[in-house]
Amino acid sequence: MGSEIRIERWRFARLESGEKKGGMNINPLGAIKAAWIVFFAFWIVWSFGAKRIAKGEGSAGVARRVLTVAVAWILLNADDARLGVFTARFLPRSLWVAWLGAAVTFVGVLFAIWARIHLGRYWSATVALKNEHKLIQSGPYARIRHPIYTGIIVAIAGSAAAIGTNAALLALGIIGMSLWFKARKEEVLLAGEFGSAFEEHRRHTGFFLPRFP
Repeated sequence: MGSEIRIERWRFARLESGEKKGGMNINPLGAIKAAWIVFFAFWIVWSFGAKRIAKGEGSAGVARRVLTVAVAWILLNADDARLGVFTARFLPRSLWVAWLGAAVTFVGVLFAIWARIHLGRYWSATVALKNEHKLIQSGPYARIRHPIYTGIIVAIAGSAAAIGTNAALLALGIIGMSLWFKARKEEVLLAGEFGSAFEEHRRHTGFFLPRFP
């Protein structure tokens, strides 16, 4: 029994410290960090081309979003045993689960980036309408009304699964609820701006999940 415990600890140690293959350290948690670096780098670069806001909630909305992301990030990285139930695991330590979580994180990040490209200059960090705003219905927007949020939620779900703690699961819940409330507010603005065109778009698309004919 003692030898089995030592073997299990050794196996998961490879997850956290990485295995050397071809001179490179490869581990799922490192892959997850790389995925989020790509996400934030892309978002920062593309934010410079966004149109000016014509109508929206203002800087208070940005502050709420930043605070939510900060809390979620802290929870995702919480590993102090003194936090008790927060650092308890909802999934067992497993190398294959961690790699699956890393893969899901990458899929979510790439999906969000794809959606961001289609949204183009009309993206905003707040609930807002841009100057000469258009109703985007191309790419993932042809089936989902809020595909960027879908990608983010999928990516965080993958990261939470790889990390496996209750704190990471709580981070997923916080981000998911925050994006749900933000998306609902955005739909009020879009319905007011585009009227029947948005209602028609809503009939043929899902909120976070795709709707097919």
